[in-house]
Amino acid sequence: MSAMTTPPGPLRLALCQMNATVGDIAGNERKIRDGIAAARGQQAQLVLFPELALTGYPPEDLLLKEHFLRDTREALDRIAEETTGIVAIVGFPERDDDVYNALAVLADGAIQAVYRKVYLPNYGVFDEQRYFAEGDGGALIEVGGIKIGLTICEDIWEPGPPASDEAYAGASVIVNISASPYHAGKGAERERMLIQRARDTMCVVAFCGLVGGQDELVFDGHSLVLDHRGEVVARAGQFTEELLVATVDPLAPRTYRLRDARLRAAGRAAKPVPTIARLELPPAPEPEEQLRTGGPIAPMLEGDAEVYAALVAGLRDYVGKNGFRRVVLGLSGGVDSALVAAIAADALGPGGVAVAVMPSPYSSSETQADARQLAANLGVELFEFDIRPAMEAYETTLAGAFDGHAPDLTEENLQARIRGNLLMGLSNKFGWLVLATGNKSEMSVGYSTLYGDLAGGFALIKDCPKTRVYALTRYRNELEVETTGRELIPVAIIDRPPSAELRPDQKDEDSLPPYAVLDPILDGYVEQDLGRAQLIQRGFRPEDVEHVIRLVDRAEYKRRQAPPGIKITGRAFGRDRRVPITNRYSG
Repeated sequence: MSAMTTPPGPLRLALCQMNATVGDIAGNERKIRDGIAAARGQQAQLVLFPELALTGYPPEDLLLKEHFLRDTREALDRIAEETTGIVAIVGFPERDDDVYNALAVLADGAIQAVYRKVYLPNYGVFDEQRYFAEGDGGALIEVGGIKIGLTICEDIWEPGPPASDEAYAGASVIVNISASPYHAGKGAERERMLIQRARDTMCVVAFCGLVGGQDELVFDGHSLVLDHRGEVVARAGQFTEELLVATVDPLAPRTYRLRDARLRAAGRAAKPVPTIARLELPPAPEPEEQLRTGGPIAPMLEGDAEVYAALVAGLRDYVGKNGFRRVVLGLSGGVDSALVAAIAADALGPGGVAVAVMPSPYSSSETQADARQLAANLGVELFEFDIRPAMEAYETTLAGAFDGHAPDLTEENLQARIRGNLLMGLSNKFGWLVLATGNKSEMSVGYSTLYGDLAGGFALIKDCPKTRVYALTRYRNELEVETTGRELIPVAIIDRPPSAELRPDQKDEDSLPPYAVLDPILDGYVEQDLGRAQLIQRGFRPEDVEHVIRLVDRAEYKRRQAPPGIKITGRAFGRDRRVPITNRYSG
């Protein structure tokens, strides 16, 4: 117990789950200052902020600019001056002999210590080894006799050091500041991992996560406090800024280890861990009732509710952080554009959304009526453009060049490109962001038109397979029925066989396997990197496998030209899956 004569009392933690904006050092500094003040107001003794909270995550090549790193350090120095009566842990990029993904321990008006991230992920969406040097290992701070282990994001995903070394060195609390990108199910996966780390180290674990959208990435927050047995004692909500305050008993892990001595032998052989700061513990909160351990536990979102919330949060932040006032999209009467319109209205409000109905000679009256009804249900502004005159003008202009050639896919694609031009016209005139409405199934197999339905600034559902699109649409309708007693999206849109309506009686299944077949094959080939033989062994028809692989491989050049969109699967195109366009290996 070091030189202490009395055991440490309860520790009141605040986890500031903040929405940082990449590059907005001044704005992020204000949020951190506000978070420190709010935590102090809640009588917290230690407040945590997410990984790289001061710069936003990921700052990418901004980290190559000396002046960016200098401006960040100056902001950190100013924040440190605010830390009186509280200890703050803030994520920032440290410029020293190299650049480090670091956290600063701030107290008594100054930077007291810096810890450097040990494990730098370089898989999936991560590229940290391009920018950062590795830290040397674990580190402790001692606050009022409480030994606290320091980790940053990936440091705790790796079993063993540095967290285990910190526990062996006497830590009873391990803090982890993080920017952990979301995909469907990630929150539950992360929570299971943290439960295991708490059990393995017999430590209280406090995880403070980043929240909000950054280009293709969404961060779900989901900050947690777990006791030494892996029990969740406090949990913040997902996809929302929040200050989570909880009280923990740092003596409980030490008492528990007397009864369960598993750490003793390993501890004797563990790497020594330095204590990089010794600080006084700020006063305990009053009244006495506030010392009860634990904190609020927000319910976890599941399944379609979680994915829908991620899409809403990601779109809201992409639009807001990039300075757009409004979005516009083509509303076809199909399920994809219906889902995009519903998400946009939920994210931005009806006033932030405009839609365009653009019938051609092949558009059915039923789909157009459904599109108009959806626009009315959402309360968004509706434009109507008959594209027949534009089609005729294109045909006349191209007649000489096309003479002797029968109509084919070219004429179908012209319709999509006319619509894309009209939407871009609205965008240019009014400064609106065009939302592309293609889904991941279509993106995978190239069932889309360059400069047509791929035109736009943001492809909201580009990482949602078609079967997920149907599930999300039904979920949104169920939510509407629960709250208003009516369906938001006309049921005919969901039940109608999908069609691009670019030729008479066209159906998606004329060109593709049914989505119930296509999506599982795509999951195997795209998400899991399974080969042709492995897919056939899983029961798929060889002809379907060959067809799908051929389409996916041929469409890489299209995907490179698609707008960014929100990652919700484990293997998003562009951020995760990177395949060369010029490539003769198939399958």
